[in-house]
Amino acid sequence: MGSPPHLLVTRILIVDDHDIVRRGVRALLESEPGFSICGEAGNGREAVAKAAELRPDLVLLDIGLPELNGLEVTRQLRAMLPSAKILVLTVFEADRLVEDLVAAGVNGYVLKSEAGLTLINAVHALARGSNYFTQRLRQTIDTSRTARTVTIRGVAKLTPREREVLQLLAEGKSNKEVGTALKISTKTAETHRARIMAKLGLHSMADVVRYAIRNHVIET
Repeated sequence: MGSPPHLLVTRILIVDDHDIVRRGVRALLESEPGFSICGEAGNGREAVAKAAELRPDLVLLDIGLPELNGLEVTRQLRAMLPSAKILVLTVFEADRLVEDLVAAGVNGYVLKSEAGLTLINAVHALARGSNYFTQRLRQTIDTSRTARTVTIRGVAKLTPREREVLQLLAEGKSNKEVGTALKISTKTAETHRARIMAKLGLHSMADVVRYAIRNHVIET
């Protein structure tokens, strides 16, 4: 005989690059029956590795992550764990970013400024199989779906590996450091860099950084 539905536990992975935020979110969620924190991650690459290891029911995800940004993490999680729920918890509210995240497969979006009031409700909603967005964000999403399109910018031309390289380069890493992080040769990293700049029409590393900031590949 199975456990009653109200005793089912939602296993949650918390992803944020600020330890104090992770501790605060953990304390808030652990005070609520039915939520269990199965792990934490401080950057995007660690988030993907922890998700593969722990197989959480729900990933609570910040967007402005080092090494692999939240949008790219979402894409990888959706491919790896299609049944897992992804709840964004962030300070960023840009319409274009929300549209991209919804297209990538997030199930909910909570602003950190409102987390004390809405986070518990959002996690409960996702645990029940529902989505959770504020009214304003729902309007943004509905408008996007009505148009049946999401704005496609240059970054969509890049392969998943090129998007990873783009973020690392924009964060100031050298070709050698990119190679080490991705376990590829320096020469391969240089080839990826050349292809990225050619595809995006960029001519310098300053152009790369500006492009990454404008398109939310990195955050300032």
